[in-house]
Parts: sequence; C-alpha cells; structure tokens
Amino acid sequence: MNEFASTASWDHLVRRATMLERVRHFFAVHGFLEVETPLLSQDTVVDRYIDPLRAEGRFLQTSPEFAMKRLLASGMDRSEAMRKAGFRGLWQCCKAFRQDESGTLHNPEFTVIEWYHLDHDFESGINFLSDFSELLFNRGPAKRITYAAAFEAEFGMDPYRVTALRLRKIADENHIAYPEDYAKKITDEKILDSAEIRDLWLDLLLSERIQPKLGSQQPTILTEYPASQAALAQTRNDAHGRLVAERFELYLDGVELANGYHELLDPAILRDRNRENNRIRRGESRMELPEESGLLAAMESGLPASTGCALGFDRAVMLALKASRLADVIAFPWERA
Repeated sequence: MNEFASTASWDHLVRRATMLERVRHFFAVHGFLEVETPLLSQDTVVDRYIDPLRAEGRFLQTSPEFAMKRLLASGMDRSEAMRKAGFRGLWQCCKAFRQDESGTLHNPEFTVIEWYHLDHDFESGINFLSDFSELLFNRGPAKRITYAAAFEAEFGMDPYRVTALRLRKIADENHIAYPEDYAKKITDEKILDSAEIRDLWLDLLLSERIQPKLGSQQPTILTEYPASQAALAQTRNDAHGRLVAERFELYLDGVELANGYHELLDPAILRDRNRENNRIRRGESRMELPEESGLLAAMESGLPASTGCALGFDRAVMLALKASRLADVIAFPWERA
C-alpha cells in the first residue's frame, strides 16, 4: 500500500459515517443539544496517569469534559430556550488527545463521543449507556456487574478489604507478570496499605484477568469502583458499608469503551482530588497539571446535577465492524498523520 494512502478501507469509512449518522439521530431523539467546545484550553483534567499534549502554551484536551460542564453551569437548567426546545442534555463528537498512547487499541489523536444529561442519576445513566450500546452493536442490553462482584468471581476476594501484599500474592499465584517497580512499592510497611498502591495492583489484576472476559457474550457495564478511583464521580456507601464511586464503564469483547459518572458537584472535593493526583504525578516524575480551572469556578457557581459519559468512537467502530485494530477504521492514524 502507498504510504500516503488511508489505512482504512472505503467500506469501513462509509460504515463509520453511517454509524455516526445513527448516533446523531439517537441523541436528537433523546433531547440532546449537539455542542462544540475548544480543543485547546488553559485547563485540563488532572488525572493520575494521563498526560496531555501541549500546543501554543495550552493543553490539547484529553476529553471535552471541563468545557461541557462549564456549559451546564452556564444556566442550561434555567434556560427558557432550552426548555421550549425540549433539551435536557448536551453531547458532542470531537477529537481528543493523549500523549504516548499508540498501539492496536490506542492512537494519540482519537474521536470521543461525550454526553451529559440533567435528569439522570446513577441508575438512569447506566441504563442510558446500555441503550446506546444496543444502538451501536445490536447485541442486546448490557449486563451489569459491580467491581466487587467481578473480583469475588475471579479471585474470591473483596477488593475493598485487601492489602497490597495480598494482591501481590494473588498475582503470583495466578502467574500474572508485573513491573519490578510494583513490587518495590510494597516493601515499605508505611505504604503497604495505601489506596494508591492497592489501586496499582487492582488495575493490574483487572486488566490481566477480569477485563478480557467482560462483554464476551453481551455488552457489560462494570459499576461501583473503589472511591479512590472516583475521578470526577460522586461517592456513597454501598449496601455493605463500603465507600464506592458512582462510576460505570462499558466493555465489549474485553475492550473498554466508555467511562461514565454520576457527576461530582462539590468543588472542595475536586480540589482535594486534584492535589492528591498531582502528588501521585510528582512521585511518578510526571508533569504537574493546573489544579485551578474554569470547571472549579463553574462548580462554585453551581453545577446542576447530571450524569456524564465519554465513549471512544474509534474503538466502537472497530468492534462493530469486527476490525482487528484502530488503524482499520481511522483514515490516517498517528504514523501517517
């Protein structure tokens, strides 16, 4: 193939466009206004392990989340024009960017579909994601399983009540390889039971043993992550008294497709999480990210209650078309861009 040519076939590009047409119809029918927000911003999500790209002294967005929530806080719930038009949500399809993410399932520049619904709580947000997955894949409603139930089924343990040392032993017993750095982190008794270290091991076990089985028969939504992995979600106590995040993720054929939250509304909590994430980033020799943002200002003015979700559209197209890599459904992936 000529080096200038698209890596995606015309058949795949036509089918991708058809999927996007169906997506637009779906959101229109469900009362969502399509919006556009900046790709370059002085703000960025302060994530523990996601590194943004920079241009002209600003950040290329890893997600349109901050700007879309600022729109929500700009009076959407009080707008007469929005009420008359019947809009109760916002959505967009746009490019997002993440540094050093390339491979079969990753491209530093990717297409994301993100939405926010004012009337949805945790349960209705999960149900809406299930409906959307039916539209995309026609494989029935999504199965639901909690984070705790998934670990209990695979390893016979409660991920909320386990030490990092025990997680390492489980990895060894299941012949799961791990970086030497992981082992070093649990030799110091002072940090043996820190949430940060446990989350590293939990993520390893999830990605190596649980995730490959999620969504093998039908789309699966994993719910109620540990509160230490809440990101921008609210938290609550579950029926067993464990502090969990109202966060949910969609998987299909072992591939993570979407990440959703019952959205955090308290700016003080977000400030605390930003500080903690930057502390972890410093420990990993990563660039610190701005802790103050337009989102915090929006939350202080009053962010209306909502659920939100971001879905990787390239991955969704890849699975729907039964392609083997993202390059099969992207015209010009990173190496040819």
